[in-house]
Amino acid sequence: MEDQVNRLVAKMWAKFQETPASQRLMIAVSGIPGSGKTTLAAKVASRLNDLHHEKLPGLASCSAVAAFVPMDGYHLTRAQLSAMPDPHTAHARRGAAFTFDAPAFLELVKKLREPLCPESGTIYAPSFDHATKDPVADDIPIAATARIVVFEGNYLSLGTGAPEWREAAEAMDELWFVDVAHDVARQRLIKRHVASGIASDETEAARRADENDLVNGKEIIEGRLEVQEVIDSKEDSSWRAPAQDLGPDKRDG
Repeated sequence: MEDQVNRLVAKMWAKFQETPASQRLMIAVSGIPGSGKTTLAAKVASRLNDLHHEKLPGLASCSAVAAFVPMDGYHLTRAQLSAMPDPHTAHARRGAAFTFDAPAFLELVKKLREPLCPESGTIYAPSFDHATKDPVADDIPIAATARIVVFEGNYLSLGTGAPEWREAAEAMDELWFVDVAHDVARQRLIKRHVASGIASDETEAARRADENDLVNGKEIIEGRLEVQEVIDSKEDSSWRAPAQDLGPDKRDG
């Protein structure tokens, strides 16, 4: 993974140098559940901030130049799922595209696309609370000084379903897709569902992976728009992220 991260960071740093001061550079990292997209996106954002401080040491105490924004906060709440015509299926399929608030995500993207000026303030995105199993509004600050935004989520290169997914994707400067072998993703999903307590054992975890996560994965692959980067995810420790850092439908990205 390290070589891939270094290449992508170098590419985006060069692109950032050409980005007008009034604009943000926006990258969306997508992939099927278990692909490792969260790990990759977080590392790229962190390395871009390290590079920024290295190049401009006098600004080391200033706000980060890159913000990492996961899509987890755009899950519909449990109350919203319960209000759907088929609440049982809605809860069982939590993590599917229809269980996310695509219009709200698009609204965030549009706000971040507005020109930056001296009066620009901090914009906030929602996060996800694992204790309540619901989103938390306005919990991720994106300062005006954060001129690179690295988004992460299953449906960020989706061209089918709700039209907001395509519109948000088309507003990005780059779309990246983390590719992974089906069997590798399935084994990661089984392990993480057990480790996180979503499933009580590997049998239950495998059923959830097959009946929800990988069903979603099929939609993600079949509906994928053209992307600028396809990154291969291998089965090694560098592609694993801490379970507590991720959303309800994914641990390891």
